[in-house]
Parts: sequence; C-alpha cells; structure tokens
Amino acid sequence: MSTPRRGPDPSPFDPALAESGRVPTLAVLAGLFMLATTPFFGHLIQGNADNLARNVLYAAATAVLLTQVWRGSVWAWRLTVTFGMVGGLLVFVAGMLAGVSNWQGWIISLAGVAFLLLGTCLIAVPAIRAFLDSRWAGRRRA
Repeated sequence: MSTPRRGPDPSPFDPALAESGRVPTLAVLAGLFMLATTPFFGHLIQGNADNLARNVLYAAATAVLLTQVWRGSVWAWRLTVTFGMVGGLLVFVAGMLAGVSNWQGWIISLAGVAFLLLGTCLIAVPAIRAFLDSRWAGRRRA
C-alpha cells in the first residue's frame, strides 16, 4: 500500500485559456464593485452624506473582498459568489415589489439581475474559471 503523494495537485486549467480570462475577470470584479457602491456614490453626488462612515467602510470592505478574489483566495471567491447570488435575488425581489407602484423599481430589479449575472460569470465562464484556477494553484504552491 503506497502513501498518497503530498504536494500541489495537478492543475485543471488550460494556461492559454487562463491568460485570456484576465480581462473578463477584471471586468466582472469591477462591475460587482460598481454595482455595490452605486447607491452610496449616487447619494454622495446628490449631497446626502448620511451614514458616510458606514458607507465608506462598506465600500472599502467590498474592495478588499474583490481584491482577494483577484489575488486567488478561494474563500473570498465563495463569499463573492454567495453575496452576488443572494444579494441579487433580494435586490431583484425588492425591485419587483417597488416596481408595482413606480418605474424606479424596474431599475432596481435590473440591478438585481446584473448582480445575478456577474455572480454567475464567476462560476460559469470558462476563461474566468481558468484564470481563477491558475491563481488558486499559484497560491497553493506558494
């Protein structure tokens, strides 16, 4: 009976596909950041600085989480996908409920759909997954 070999697992990603996933991954992460911080910046532009410290902390935490995804953290990727899916669903439902009485609810629903799509891209787009797999393999080796 032989003992299992310890060390890095064989990588499941294609290096050429991983390199082509760099820009789409960055675009998805930037899109998630913009969607998450748009309400805060919209209120700030309108001159409403209520809860400024809390909103700055929220934006900074979002940036840190998405930076960790970029650097290859699996737990940050899992959290981001979870937040994108759950948050997107909640935003979509809230927008649908608000859309019954005014048109702005439809815009909120579209933001929920955008969260759902961007979260799904982190899972389902092969180039993005290959890029993230290469980052995860690099972190595992280090």
